[in-house]
Amino acid sequence: MKLAIVTAYPPSKVTLNEYAYHLVKHFRQMEELSEIVLLTDRTEGQKDLSFEEKGCRITVKECWSFNSYANIVSVTKALNKTKPDAVLFNLQFMKFGDKKIAAALGLLLPLVCKLKGLSNVVLLHNILEEVDLGSAGFTSNKFLQKLYGFIGSTLTKLILQADTVAVTMQKYVDILEAKYKAKNVRLIPHGTFEITTEEPHYDLPEGPLQVMTFGKFGTYKKVEGMIEAVQLVRERTGLDLEVVIAGTDNPNVPGYLEGVKATYNNVPQLRFTGYVEESEVPSLFQNSAVVVFPYTSTTGSSGVLHQAGSYGKAVVMPDLGDLALLVKDEGYRGGFFEPTAVESLADAIEAIVTNDTYRIQLGQANFRAANAFPMSKITALYLDTFNAIGKSKTHKTNLVFNPIH
Repeated sequence: MKLAIVTAYPPSKVTLNEYAYHLVKHFRQMEELSEIVLLTDRTEGQKDLSFEEKGCRITVKECWSFNSYANIVSVTKALNKTKPDAVLFNLQFMKFGDKKIAAALGLLLPLVCKLKGLSNVVLLHNILEEVDLGSAGFTSNKFLQKLYGFIGSTLTKLILQADTVAVTMQKYVDILEAKYKAKNVRLIPHGTFEITTEEPHYDLPEGPLQVMTFGKFGTYKKVEGMIEAVQLVRERTGLDLEVVIAGTDNPNVPGYLEGVKATYNNVPQLRFTGYVEESEVPSLFQNSAVVVFPYTSTTGSSGVLHQAGSYGKAVVMPDLGDLALLVKDEGYRGGFFEPTAVESLADAIEAIVTNDTYRIQLGQANFRAANAFPMSKITALYLDTFNAIGKSKTHKTNLVFNPIH
């Protein structure tokens, strides 16, 4: 099979680029694939294809740009030129832009594939029915929220024209089947990027205990409460704690982290890492005592939670939405806090940093949960899905040419 993957890809800073890297890393080791064609966004640097493991050939076609209205045309031309057997879309609703028309036009591409007769699967990381449009940075205007809801429903119907739509949570399957009467939705878990057969050690490096958060901040991910909570824990316990904020601004809120730096410039041991390169991710997690999710809402399965689990880390999460469901569905454990409540967050952090036994128990549970869904298993599920699509199309063709059957 010659598989095309439409996605952002490192060194791109567009959302889901890291997920694509790990998809490709594991897809290329599968014997069923003869070639992977990456249909990616344009970047200044070279695409990161420095895999240690042997695998199939990878061809890169940089054929779209964030917020370009021409993406639907340029990606279609790339499909015509590369002639893949099947196409996988690595999507969320703002994948092709944060301008609404550009984003919407890009989401028409699965329908284009269907019209061209190309087997295609959409990996949809979130659904608008489960996104708080105000918190996620779309709009807080009630009229516009209703309008975006209508547009989102229309776009979802178009995405559901794909042969299969894969979502990462059972709740999403239930919503799409109930609301849209969809028959082509499949649960394929998010998966864990890095899995080791050897359980990680749970010792921490000497020096301050690192309280870390990782992501794109400014919309529903805000760090002010976390900084204030750690200050409160310091006052209560006298512990040597460092706040590590790893990542960048959400594209919808440029300058957010610079504003936080200015507001809290008098807070000791507050470190902003900026963008974290893939090679720097392991040490970022390994050196952390606890990983915090300072979210006011959620927009899908959390890649950071799966990463934290793979490194055997204790986590602190808000008791809401998709994060709470992941704990129930996939077996993760963590300390919980009330969203926006600084004291509640401080209590959850304090319970972990003052109790090594509890911290290690959480880390061990999360390591077990992460190991249940390695990316090798996830990519195998996608190939199974493409094979099922191929068999279904062959069966329909036989019915056309053999009406007696």
